[in-house]
Amino acid sequence: MESTILTLKTILLNDTQSTITLTQRESDLLLYFTRHKNTVLKRQDILKAIWGDDDYFMGRSLDVFISRSEKVFAEEDTISIENIHGIGFRFSEKV
Repeated sequence: MESTILTLKTILLNDTQSTITLTQRESDLLLYFTRHKNTVLKRQDILKAIWGDDDYFMGRSLDVFISRSEKVFAEEDTISIENIHGIGFRFSEKV
């Protein structure tokens, strides 16, 4: 019988005071935001980029992921995730 080994990759977000474990989707969302920082991103574009054509995923669930990300960066003065009413979101980083 052949043996199968499953290795899961852990995604960590580190700063000088703490380490936060992110889910794969949270990591994908954060990476997408950082690649498009300071740009207003349409909700539909984010859903398509991160979840693809998965009809099961409801758009409002994106808000849960955004909310968690906002909590992660709550104490970080240089990073913000802004809800642009009726359009989508903007991830901003002040340098």
